[in-house]
Amino acid sequence: MTATIIYTHAACLEHRPGPHHPESPERLRAVISALQTPDFASLAWREAPMGTVEQLRMIHEADYIEEIEQSIPAHGYVPLDAGDTVMSPGSWEAVMRCVGAACAGVDAVMDGQARNVFCATRPCGHHAEPAKAMGFCIFNQAAIAAAYAYEVHKLERVAVVDFDVHHGNGTQNAFFDRPELFYASSHQSPFYPGTGARSETGVNHNIVNVPLPRGCDSRQFREAISAHVLPALTAFAPEILILSTGFDAHRLDPLAGMNLEDGDFEWITRELMQIADKTCDGRIVSILEGGYSLDALATSTAAHVSALMQAEAA
Repeated sequence: MTATIIYTHAACLEHRPGPHHPESPERLRAVISALQTPDFASLAWREAPMGTVEQLRMIHEADYIEEIEQSIPAHGYVPLDAGDTVMSPGSWEAVMRCVGAACAGVDAVMDGQARNVFCATRPCGHHAEPAKAMGFCIFNQAAIAAAYAYEVHKLERVAVVDFDVHHGNGTQNAFFDRPELFYASSHQSPFYPGTGARSETGVNHNIVNVPLPRGCDSRQFREAISAHVLPALTAFAPEILILSTGFDAHRLDPLAGMNLEDGDFEWITRELMQIADKTCDGRIVSILEGGYSLDALATSTAAHVSALMQAEAA
């Protein structure tokens, strides 16, 4: 068993939402470059497989899946919402590689191939609702990974923890009435997409929202996570932990207003690993979400994956 597997695919570079769009292929190039230095020589790299329509249907409605597939342009761009979420000719394979990576990651940790997985894929997914694209997101790979773990691996308790600067409305929407699926999110508030109030707690308190103010610093972030997310996750005792890993709460990010540092992402990764060690033999599948400063994305990813690599390989 290795400690950490990276799933990625060149097709994820071919989702091209247009000139000057923040969710650019350069984001993934920055991530890959950061993980191809000597410090990460022990990583195991694997090609992300194509996801399947069956996997999509675990979260997304059949009509929506068909609508997206039929929207693929032969050339140019097709907007799926007000202009934030755009498809190009390569978008279908890109999003299906995202889904395939997430589900393959679940298989890898459940089968004992690795203690944890990082999916270096794009576009992000946590805003995608069961029947709606939004916020740069087309399919919700983190939610799909959780449902896949529940349905295919027959787990009883699956958790997603999301520390992207935006609330993952799509994941919350998909999990709200499913007590076997737990979702915790820390996010800037008020901010896009306008969801994620503390009062949104799900059918069985399986939703934990931690809204944070603009300008939130390391101390505030760590105190809030320690007070709200970590105890709730420990009490839920997941059998696998999925991470919606966004780095746009970094102080350098141009689209948000929080003031976190690389070390904060390393800290939360280690804290979540400790809980995973206690409840699910360390099984973690981390999936890249946001992060729009290329420099901060690279250094934050490095800090996150470096922490994951410290898992003891059996």
